[in-house]
Amino acid sequence: MTENHEIQLRAGDARQRDVGRGIARIDQRTMQKLGISAGDVIEIVAKRTTSAIAWPAYSEDQNRDIIRIDGYTRKNAGVAINEYVVIRPAKVKTALSITLAPVDMRLNVDEDFTNFVKNRLMERTLVEGDTTLVMMLGHAIPFTVSKTRPHGIVKVTAESRLTILNEPAPEAKGLPRTTYEDIGGLHEEIQRVREMVELPLRHPELFQRLGIEPPKGVLLHGPPGCGKTLLARAVANESEANFYSINGPEIMSKFYGESEARLREIFQQAQQNSPSIIFIDELDAIAPKREEVTGEVERRVVAQLLALMDGLSGRGNVIVIGATNRPGALDQALRRPGRFDREIEIAVPDKKGRYEVIQIHTRGMPLAEDVDLKKLSDMSHGYTGADLSALSRETAMKALRRYLPQINLEEERIPPSVLEKMEIKMDDFVNAYKEVTPTAMREVYIEVATVSWSDIGGLDGVKQHLKESVEWPMKQPEIFERLGIKPPKGILLYGPPGCGKTLLARAVATESEANFISIKGPEVFSKWVGESEKAIREVFRKARMAAPAVIFFDEMDSLTPMRGAGSDSGVSERVISQLLTEMDGILSLQDIVVIAATNRPNLIDPAVLRPGRFDRLIYVPEPDEKSRLQILKLYTTKMPLNKDVDLNQISLATKYYSGADLENLCREAAMHALRRDIKATEVTMKDFQDALKEVGPSVTPDMEKWYKSFMQQVRQVQKSATPVA
Repeated sequence: MTENHEIQLRAGDARQRDVGRGIARIDQRTMQKLGISAGDVIEIVAKRTTSAIAWPAYSEDQNRDIIRIDGYTRKNAGVAINEYVVIRPAKVKTALSITLAPVDMRLNVDEDFTNFVKNRLMERTLVEGDTTLVMMLGHAIPFTVSKTRPHGIVKVTAESRLTILNEPAPEAKGLPRTTYEDIGGLHEEIQRVREMVELPLRHPELFQRLGIEPPKGVLLHGPPGCGKTLLARAVANESEANFYSINGPEIMSKFYGESEARLREIFQQAQQNSPSIIFIDELDAIAPKREEVTGEVERRVVAQLLALMDGLSGRGNVIVIGATNRPGALDQALRRPGRFDREIEIAVPDKKGRYEVIQIHTRGMPLAEDVDLKKLSDMSHGYTGADLSALSRETAMKALRRYLPQINLEEERIPPSVLEKMEIKMDDFVNAYKEVTPTAMREVYIEVATVSWSDIGGLDGVKQHLKESVEWPMKQPEIFERLGIKPPKGILLYGPPGCGKTLLARAVATESEANFISIKGPEVFSKWVGESEKAIREVFRKARMAAPAVIFFDEMDSLTPMRGAGSDSGVSERVISQLLTEMDGILSLQDIVVIAATNRPNLIDPAVLRPGRFDRLIYVPEPDEKSRLQILKLYTTKMPLNKDVDLNQISLATKYYSGADLENLCREAAMHALRRDIKATEVTMKDFQDALKEVGPSVTPDMEKWYKSFMQQVRQVQKSATPVA
């Protein structure tokens, strides 16, 4: 086959796991044309020349003439995404000597450290002037290759002499560059920001040809910690524009006219040094709604910002990016086209996004084999990028605590042999996960439910109902789509007290791998007008952010009593109305199920119980004989029982006992054993018989009869009565 020794390819972004490894992914066809195979070194030529190791492309990139290289390699070659590079097989020489300089920090260099870096760079190829990454304890340290002998593309071997400078090289100024590969899960958003920002800055001729003005401003909004500022930095770096960052509050000054002057100064600088990006973080602090603010300063600042963004006579190559997590608080005039042309929501990442973000934050971590990042991304519903970063940091601290006894902190430098041994296990992640709460959920009590179906004795029919209503829609939504139906939105569990309604709700959350938001009915109410309704709205808003979620309302009868019956100035009526609109008008109740529990279903407003709100009313009965036996087995698994204890007999003797009664019975039997002998090592049948005399059933035959008749009543009432809501 004839080999063509030079091919032109389009540069694309790398996947998160490939960053910092010095590799370039190219397809099979290109490799054949160049006459190389995977693992060979290639030369990448654009504004500069750099090198990388050729790796096979991903299946979706085959025959697309694309080369995937990370942000550092792109910077080394002086190329942006979607621009073309020329690649050819490289002539690699063995490096005799290499000098590295840190990019942005001072280093304490000794022989151990030099050897450590050298081991990390082994078999890596370098070119003078390149920036390369070295991973250390989960942290990536960028180095500039100051000098190589010989010149050209060199490979580090055991014989190469490595020198590391203490001080940063004078030309390597600025922060470590943020690239698109440092952002996970925001592919679409990056694409939209790029066409808004990069294209006008790099290729204004495209817009001239189409006869349109390029966009002037982008507003990024979304919950805190989702990557708005990070995205702005990456765009500035990748488009090689000057970056001016304004933190909303720091512009404000107490002196008359000072705040406006600062704004004008920044815009002026940006114009002089164009192409520029002005990034205004916390935009709501400097541009609130003018009709709602009392101070004169804010109004003037808003007016000044509007004038600068709009009246910029030929603002030239200056683009304004604003970021806020309260878009509703911004002045309306800012949000019209011509100022902020595009509003892009940066939402909480989904499962795939979380997987990418975790890959980014664990890139340099020495992970043990048992670490399953996929499982972590499944577990962390509702976590933002910042939360996952905190999770990774906390995990590293947990791992460090394990190794602290082996480390002598008095030494000036920890020996590399100790550092090499360190690794992060899955348990470290799980322990950290218990401590890091997602930002979106801090004000709402959220728990990761840990109760499974096996922890609940009996109730097989109820479990099946709940599986169909909650677990199936969340885990296999396609089965409902196939039959053209929607899963139920709400489930009401009713039955005698102590029969496991709350326990069932927790188990549902665990089994469907959802966040569990628990709301006690009475705690919603507030003496301030409008606060109670706000609390309901807030619960649903948080649940949407942390979806998939199960919202559990305990003691539902206190939250939604029959309207018209109470004398509480109409608060409960307004709360009911708010709950109904949240559940019914829920266009966006995706992956959210509402479960309510009550032992007084007759007190609940009928409008709440109609299908479409609470679609399923499930009776949780007191346990039958078989269920009682299962419950007794559960509560006595850790109890040392005497051979004479017959659980079958106990389950026969405990008719009308609820699950809570049976737990109390087991506890009381153990207490009897201790009363008999403080050093008792086992519980006997006699202890259970004594306990039975003291612990009676809490369910009565009349109660059971009433609950069974309630369901029929509800359905009949709904048939005959006129609609209530």
